[in-house]
Amino acid sequence: MLLGVIADDFTGATDVASMLVAAGMRTVQTIGVPADASVVGDADAVVIALKTRTIPAADAVRQSLEALAWLRQAGATQFYFKYCSTFDSTAAGNIGPVADALLDALGADFTIACPAFPENGRTIYQGHLFVGDALLSDSPMRQHPLTPMTDANLVRVLARQTQRKVGLVPFATVTEGADAIRAAFARLRGDGVTYAVVDALQNRDLLSIGAACRDLLLVTAGSGVALGLPENFVRAKRMPLRADASFLPAVGGKAAVLAGSCSAATRAQIAVMSRSHLAVAIDPLTATDAGTLARKALAAVAAALDAGKPFLVYSSAEPEAVAEVQRRLGQDAAATLVEDTLALMARELVARGVRRLVIAGGETSGAVVKALGVHALAIGPTIDPGVPWTLSLGDPRLKLALKSGNFGGLDFFEKALSLAA
Repeated sequence: MLLGVIADDFTGATDVASMLVAAGMRTVQTIGVPADASVVGDADAVVIALKTRTIPAADAVRQSLEALAWLRQAGATQFYFKYCSTFDSTAAGNIGPVADALLDALGADFTIACPAFPENGRTIYQGHLFVGDALLSDSPMRQHPLTPMTDANLVRVLARQTQRKVGLVPFATVTEGADAIRAAFARLRGDGVTYAVVDALQNRDLLSIGAACRDLLLVTAGSGVALGLPENFVRAKRMPLRADASFLPAVGGKAAVLAGSCSAATRAQIAVMSRSHLAVAIDPLTATDAGTLARKALAAVAAALDAGKPFLVYSSAEPEAVAEVQRRLGQDAAATLVEDTLALMARELVARGVRRLVIAGGETSGAVVKALGVHALAIGPTIDPGVPWTLSLGDPRLKLALKSGNFGGLDFFEKALSLAA
């Protein structure tokens, strides 16, 4: 193993893994810290998927350090802390506290912060994060129920989460290439800066940033910077580029989509799929337990399931409806009820012959994967930027697409199903 990645949620893990595979690096994603090192086989990179984005910061730090210790023992020589391309966090963390702890554990004193992913509309200019044409603070992320992002200035956002100095590598420097970026790192480090927020507007910027990170022990970023890391290992003659890195065998079986994300992108994707497929909504106000909600949804899709027709089950709703559910049930209770319902659905669907599942939402993906007893995933071809098909390493073999709520085109669900066999 060459590269060890710690991801703060499940869809973020598949996102960064897909970037590494696309760049020719054989990659395995594990669900939590593996109990058995043999599960990762001869992977060049291992991505450990945690569920630490919104838990208490102390717990996120502890779990991340456990993942780091495993990756170090397994032989990784460079490490990557992957967070969301919209820098999802609060003033208390968890990006800053986790990054601080990882640096301390590695004995390092400098790294970058770069959530940019231009293919999905996440760009950084003068330290400000944009979602499409809008500042992060003007995007739908300002209404996120757990991590509302009301400040687009990443230098300022990160500085509220750490006592260490935060600086900036501006776009004018990034356009000069990897050597110029590396020189900027040296200047900032000399000025006592620990975190360098790095601007990026295009994929070629990510490649330059990745090359500039060649000698960094720790990289913290969204998935985009991962595009530029495999080439560093190739140039150092530590691995070849692998043309077959994304190959996955067919699994057959029935297909279904489960959506728990309430992002604007996922809601639009639900609307598109609903025009041509059965779509069943889960309303958490109609029952107090996940079992009852799951049984109702299963009854509603029974005919389609028996006929082998793809269908959609979703809990996604408009922000006002989500706020009302949270008001009546409590924020944590509402989230847990929805996640548990979709997890129970997934387990029952697999028992009834479903072998291809598309899951929308990071928290939902985590709950589903746990319920299915999946411990590791081989990473396959990309469906849309940041979202690959994956193959569970175990029985039964399942094709899983774990989609971040904000990712994918309008036809993502149908496109995913058409690509998986």
